[in-house]
Amino acid sequence: MVDISILDFAIVREGDSIRDAVQRSVELAVNAERWGYRRFWLAEHHNNEAVASAATALVISQIAAATASIRVGAGGIMLPNHAPLVVAEQFGTLDALYPGRIDLGLGRASGSDEAGEAAIGRPGRRERFAEDVSELLGLLGPSKPDQAVRAIPGTGSQAPVWILGSTTNGAELAARLGLPFAFAAHFRPDNLIPALAAYRDGFKPSPRLDRPRSIVTVSAVVAETDAEARFLASSMSELALGTFRNAPKKLRPPRSDVEAGWSEADLAIVNALRRRSQVGSHATVREGLRALIAEAGVDELMFFSTVHDTEPRHRSYEMLAEIAKTL
Repeated sequence: MVDISILDFAIVREGDSIRDAVQRSVELAVNAERWGYRRFWLAEHHNNEAVASAATALVISQIAAATASIRVGAGGIMLPNHAPLVVAEQFGTLDALYPGRIDLGLGRASGSDEAGEAAIGRPGRRERFAEDVSELLGLLGPSKPDQAVRAIPGTGSQAPVWILGSTTNGAELAARLGLPFAFAAHFRPDNLIPALAAYRDGFKPSPRLDRPRSIVTVSAVVAETDAEARFLASSMSELALGTFRNAPKKLRPPRSDVEAGWSEADLAIVNALRRRSQVGSHATVREGLRALIAEAGVDELMFFSTVHDTEPRHRSYEMLAEIAKTL
């Protein structure tokens, strides 16, 4: 059975507070642990009114405190936004509080639009991503006698470090450093196979990992029928289009006419994102996931299921866990 996990943004619905959004994530994680999910990751995004996980380490702590065994982590921390020492201290603290349960995924993007990126105020750090990852790994590693700066907490942390990516760039860095790799097929589905090939072909064993290990994140919505699943997924399509258009809005209820008024360019964006999405009934999604696993050689699947209402969202994740047992 392939391992399954969840990527969550602590999505804010219309009419919700930030507290509401975070509490729904906590409730989902508690259930995910019961359903057999391996990880629950939160993503760092900024200047987006639909996302409540900008202060990612704080939300991770809330999730970890409410659960007992599921791994909780960042999918990811956008490293160009932060000094490596601060990230090492934050995740060293989380690892000390919840030993053996914390993951640290690192991304090269800012997780924001241009205005948010400018407000963060670390220009040029994206080009130093590889150097910053190496510095962070050093801070999380064993202490050295001549080390002038140590992460306290953080030094000697056992929290696994993952490289996130949506192109071959992240894949090649993960391979060179001997780190596990998580690919965002919900975001850049066309790059999946080339990125995984680059990662596996270039992988060099390291003290952290002796062989390639990858996660593939896909958008997924499961319901009793294909039509119902497509209806529920309309909220996710609308949310994704707003984000790509740099005009994010809070999550809206599903609508059968969600595409009314969209331009051809809008439809092209959403259809491109849907290429590897798994939306449908139990049988439809099982067939689609089996095909994806056969094509990509997936080690672990991470699902991103943005459904507006709590009951069908939880049912979607529960059905995905049931499907995983048959893959």
